[in-house]
Amino acid sequence: MKIIRTHYIPFRGFSALNCLGVLFVHRGVYLSSELMNHERIHTAQMREMLFVPFYIFYLVEWLVRLMMRGNAYRNISFEREAYDNQRNPDYLRHRRHYAWLKYMRKPGRTKKQ
Repeated sequence: MKIIRTHYIPFRGFSALNCLGVLFVHRGVYLSSELMNHERIHTAQMREMLFVPFYIFYLVEWLVRLMMRGNAYRNISFEREAYDNQRNPDYLRHRRHYAWLKYMRKPGRTKKQ
């Protein structure tokens, strides 16, 4: 994954933005193993959807989630999969294709572990 450090991308409030498998990161942001795994999960999602459909689906789902209760960004199925599995370094080795589909259902409360 190519990493580009910049002042302008991503938008304020975000540490990193994965665009076509290229990671844009604010200067000074620490790239933890969790953050890198989160972004690698997004890259896997993009590849399996052939990139352009991923972005279309992401935008449409975000727009739908804006009308729903909760944080629209955090409730996008792609984000839910990435956040739920970013702490598992082996996740991508065992991940099934289109695993994000199981996160499409209405978000519920997360079980405490």
